[in-house]
Amino acid sequence: MTQRNLYLSNTPVDEALEKYMEAFGKIATVRYETIKTEHSLGRVTRHATYAKYSSPMYNASAMDGVAVVSEATSTARETNPLTLKKGKDYVIVDTGDPVRHPFDSVIMAEDIVETGEDMIKIFASAAPWENVRPVGEDIVAGEMILPSNHEIRPIDIGVLLSAGITELEVVKRPQVAIFPTGTEIIEPGVVPKEGDIIESNSRMFEAMVAQGGGEGFRFPPIIDDYELIKNAISEAADNYDMVIVNAGSSAGTEDYTVHVLRELGEVIIHGVAVKPGKPVILSIVKGKPVIGLPGYPVSAYIAFENFVRPVLTLLSRREEGAENEVTATVSRRIVSSLKHREYVRVKVGSVDGRMIASPLARGAGAAMSLVRADGFCIIDLNCEGVEAGEKVKVQLYRPKEEIENTVVIIGSHDMLLDIIGDMMPNLHRNMFVSSTHVGSLGGLMALKRGECHIAPTHLLNEDTGVYNISYIKEIFDEPMVLIKGVHRIQGIMVKPGNPLNIKTVSDIPGKRFVNRQRGAGTRVLFDYKLKCEGISPQDINGYDREAATHMAVAALVAGDSADCGMGVYSAAKAMGLDFIEVGPEEYDFAMRARHLELPGIKAFLEILQSDDFKDALTKLGGYAFANTGEIIKL
Repeated sequence: MTQRNLYLSNTPVDEALEKYMEAFGKIATVRYETIKTEHSLGRVTRHATYAKYSSPMYNASAMDGVAVVSEATSTARETNPLTLKKGKDYVIVDTGDPVRHPFDSVIMAEDIVETGEDMIKIFASAAPWENVRPVGEDIVAGEMILPSNHEIRPIDIGVLLSAGITELEVVKRPQVAIFPTGTEIIEPGVVPKEGDIIESNSRMFEAMVAQGGGEGFRFPPIIDDYELIKNAISEAADNYDMVIVNAGSSAGTEDYTVHVLRELGEVIIHGVAVKPGKPVILSIVKGKPVIGLPGYPVSAYIAFENFVRPVLTLLSRREEGAENEVTATVSRRIVSSLKHREYVRVKVGSVDGRMIASPLARGAGAAMSLVRADGFCIIDLNCEGVEAGEKVKVQLYRPKEEIENTVVIIGSHDMLLDIIGDMMPNLHRNMFVSSTHVGSLGGLMALKRGECHIAPTHLLNEDTGVYNISYIKEIFDEPMVLIKGVHRIQGIMVKPGNPLNIKTVSDIPGKRFVNRQRGAGTRVLFDYKLKCEGISPQDINGYDREAATHMAVAALVAGDSADCGMGVYSAAKAMGLDFIEVGPEEYDFAMRARHLELPGIKAFLEILQSDDFKDALTKLGGYAFANTGEIIKL
């Protein structure tokens, strides 16, 4: 066969890719496999992954020193040191050792003086839970560790293993057959003669396929023979996820590739308006993408980047992007030591054209903050920190394009935010959700400062009995909306079997309690219930002991670090706790009215109103959906 090819088109690159992806996207098949967690670097999760165990699994000493009962040290002063006896008043602990009841605080070794065998002196009182890492400080059993469609990083592997996840289901790497063609092609290492060309493109493609999340299988060069090329492509389409044919895609008399592909399948595009790289063939054979790339190395490289990589991204479910640096406004004051250069982990989002950096947990053991972070804000040596509202440089390790397509949520915590975050990129490609938990009031103030798109809130007006609306009207002087969320059950979480027979808030005094942080709607509700019962916060043992999420409260109760705590039913159920209902509440979403037209907000509302979202929450338990998704203009 010695006919000359004619280009079917001179299609612009974007248009060519759009047509090809539209044709292939309808039949594309993503395959999955289960692998060991330690072998999962760079792989993409199929499902959201939830922790089996908390980390730490027990109250752990954060320092080398001695564990004491904090209340027994209250009289210790510099001028009036207190003598303690080993075994009776303290036990020696090293970093990571369990701190067991009745001990609830650790004094650092450097702050004690040994006065004799088994005797020490201390010169200051110890605060409750000082230098103690509580159960679930880093990871809480039952919380989502990684969402679906997440590309696993080294820090993710460490956290997964810490949470008891030893294997997981991931996207199977697309297997790509690579065929160099041409009678003039010889293998590297063969001494060339006149007219020979050393074949190197296919090895470049192998590396680029691996970089793109696939596995390249390079075959020996095929001479310019129609039947040989046809048989090789046909067999490869049966056994591989994708086929690359290099050379033979142009208009020469021995360029057979396009004719072969027309016979075996459908050629969507032949020829694109790019220089170099025009002779590209985009086809589908037996439901598999088969792409013909030009022979010149630069043309081949450009064509691979424009057409092979997007298809590979679709099949591997990866998101492409590179690390970069951005200037962002820091949402909260960051205090730093003059002695160190500090790398503060931050969540980053784009709100009204401004990059906003929200600091995350800074403890050396808080590995999950690395998983949640989008990058680092670096505080240099001899700097005391930065104030809220200041501009900072952030080194991103999440693609900037993802951050710009992220709905930023700051406010009250609920497990439904994880579910929305997991559903968003599945239902709306290249759209994401980022949530930071600072409590209802903290979220509304962040929204006021323009640091987020949405503030989840559940603040009760004690005078009217109406949730959220009065607070929004008082804080904002511009058009706002309240998106109705869910009705959820708040109550008291206690150990299985309720061994202390706690029935109401009035039974909490005398028990070990763990509270939510100031500004949290759950804390506002608890304060209201205390007021109704005529109970002073000073009568609550642990009123000032704060946890940032409902799951963290549940973990502390389940780990016998507290007898009870306020939270939502879904968190109690997730940790296997008993639950004493206090009452229903309304968990809603505040936002600026002008943000309703943003694509990410529309996607958020679509998920909120969907049956799949409601089904997922129903499985967690403790939710009702009377007016979920209703928009109230304020």
